[in-house]
Amino acid sequence: MPTPPTMPTMSTMPTPRFFLLIPLLLPLLTSCVKEETFLSDSSARLEFSSETVSFDTVFTAMQTTTRYVKVYNRYDEPLLIDAVSLDGQYANRFRLNVDGDTSRIARNVEIGAHDSIFIFVQANINPNDQTNPFLVDADIVFSFNRKQQRLPIVAYGRNAIYHVPTYTHQLYRLYLNRRGQVDTLWIPFSIIDCANWNHSLPHVILGYAVVNSNETLHLTAGDELYFGNDACLWVYDSASLNVQGSLQQPVLFTSIRHDSYYDSLPGQWSHVWLSQGSKENHIEWALIENATYGLLVDTNVSSNPTLTISNSVIRNHSEIGLLGQGAYITGDNLLVYNCGTALLDLHYGGRYIFSNSTFANYWHYSSRKTPAVVINNYYAFNESTIFPRPLQEASFRNCIIYGNYSGSDNSGEIKIDRIDDCPFNLSFSHCLLRSSVIGGTDATVILNRDPLFTSPQDNNYIPQSNSPAVGNGNAAYLLSTTDLLGNTRNNPPTIGALEPSN
Repeated sequence: MPTPPTMPTMSTMPTPRFFLLIPLLLPLLTSCVKEETFLSDSSARLEFSSETVSFDTVFTAMQTTTRYVKVYNRYDEPLLIDAVSLDGQYANRFRLNVDGDTSRIARNVEIGAHDSIFIFVQANINPNDQTNPFLVDADIVFSFNRKQQRLPIVAYGRNAIYHVPTYTHQLYRLYLNRRGQVDTLWIPFSIIDCANWNHSLPHVILGYAVVNSNETLHLTAGDELYFGNDACLWVYDSASLNVQGSLQQPVLFTSIRHDSYYDSLPGQWSHVWLSQGSKENHIEWALIENATYGLLVDTNVSSNPTLTISNSVIRNHSEIGLLGQGAYITGDNLLVYNCGTALLDLHYGGRYIFSNSTFANYWHYSSRKTPAVVINNYYAFNESTIFPRPLQEASFRNCIIYGNYSGSDNSGEIKIDRIDDCPFNLSFSHCLLRSSVIGGTDATVILNRDPLFTSPQDNNYIPQSNSPAVGNGNAAYLLSTTDLLGNTRNNPPTIGALEPSN
């Protein structure tokens, strides 16, 4: 076996010429490194993208969304911030992320000349014994150039009652699948203690909150229900919902988030569900907003209405505002507006009577492909299996149905989806409609004339004084002497939910 060659030792290896040159090059290299100098003027000031970091109302024990502020250096030299920290009685209720540094105190933060950094802020507020919103504030403190500069943080905390799921239930979702397939979904839910509902605090609903069989949930003026993502108020078989708000304090059904962009954003929670078997539900003076479906009302099981709703606003839902499925609904003095699919969808037959209501769809989040009102008289399990579902009645009296959808065939804001040999009893009286599919209506119906809302882009649906809706209603259909805003009805009344401003 040949003897392996001897490896050279460090002492015998030749020294590379580059290493021999290092002592000669080092002075040259170090002379090329220029130490960065920072602006040291004590009069220098930072600028901020906002004067205050403000949070919308923060529910206690729930972490907020993140706010941010940009910090600007407007000078020709870089700035060195010695420390960025929080100060104040409630400083520990906020967390900072200073350009990626999540320490309680961020040190030696550099801002280049004419450059900026981001600071992200979160709030987490502890519960206390107050029923009204309470102020929680602190300062972001910037220490630099032998001084301090402060930026305020402000949040309003609110204590709340939380409905957190403790059970799961397998739900068969026929209504969400129009292809004739049966969807199943395991849903988390809690059961509401209706007898001990707290009216002094807002309620935060996570998951499905269930009004159980043979129970009635009574909601009164000033009650507020805030829903998390996919959350639902589920009124179960043999249960009832009784909402009695007021003009000044309607009962509120809304999303948890209300900061700027999210204040009117549709699709932030699921729906209020009056399921099959729920009975004699009443809603008066309510605001239902920002969900996927506002109200879902299932098949009626008695001679009384499944839902009687009046003096209420249903708005900003990503799919449908009011969905009836073989239900019996009466509605008066309603304003329903801005939904992604339809404002009113009356499916699978049923009985419906609407009076003195305004249905106005000027949806702007995407291209709308469905009219404001859809009515049918069948249930399609699949393309070949169709079950007739008689439309016993769909009456509209003193109603406006209008919007910005004309349809590919210029059919307007009403879709008639019917099968033959099955009752389809649809009528309009003293209404203003955008439609070319409504024929044979009486002479009181005004077709395809702009109702001249004051400002639909600002959600002001009061008709102007020269609107064709003014003075063309029928006083015999009035169920109240006042409109949705509490103004006295004219005689003859204005068509829709609102009288013109004087």
